Amino acid sequence: MYKILIVEDDPSIRQLLEMNFSVAGYQCDTAASGKEALDQIAGQSYDLAVLDIMLPEADGFELFPHMEKAGIPVIYVSAKGGEADRVKGLRLGAEDYLVKPFSILELLVRMEKVLERRNPKNGVIEVCGVKILQGERMVLAGGERVELKPMEYALLLMLAKHPNIVFSWEQLLNEVWGEEYFGETRTVDNHIAALRRKLNWSERIVTVHRVGYKLEVTLP
Repeated sequence: MYKILIVEDDPSIRQLLEMNFSVAGYQCDTAASGKEALDQIAGQSYDLAVLDIMLPEADGFELFPHMEKAGIPVIYVSAKGGEADRVKGLRLGAEDYLVKPFSILELLVRMEKVLERRNPKNGVIEVCGVKILQGERMVLAGGERVELKPMEYALLLMLAKHPNIVFSWEQLLNEVWGEEYFGETRTVDNHIAALRRKLNWSERIVTVHRVGYKLEVTLP
């Protein structure tokens, strides 16, 4: 399980991030100031830090060298949306920079990309009795290989990487089929039905009424 440090002085945003990251399967610690963040990284190791910039005691830019020294990649999330601030953050070496308000789903996807890039050997996902071997594009259920069509596989990855996150039909179409796809949302329903049947996940892939779908997983 990846361990994430959330550094955010706004308690409502900090709690929202912690709740969503935890539901998505991440272990989280939080800090409300630059000093708290420094105290955290002095005694803990983290796979990723999500940093606000405007923080008391030490801002997000001042924290970056300490994160870098500790080997912790950084994604900035900030209300400072000017080009100069974004460029400064990226030039320091941040992995990404999102401007508030942002989509939680977009942040989760960007976090996933950073973690995968930083941990290329971590190519196996195990969830609900299914093993996904990303390097071989192979799916095993109960030890038996399951043949999936390309878009079924892509949809499975999206759900498996973000357990318990609710995706709308439009989000799944955009993320899996691409923003240029103009097909019907029924396409998603058909592929979900195939995954439920092939993986015996009729009770795992839950339909959220008038919203979309989620992969329901009981976290440890």
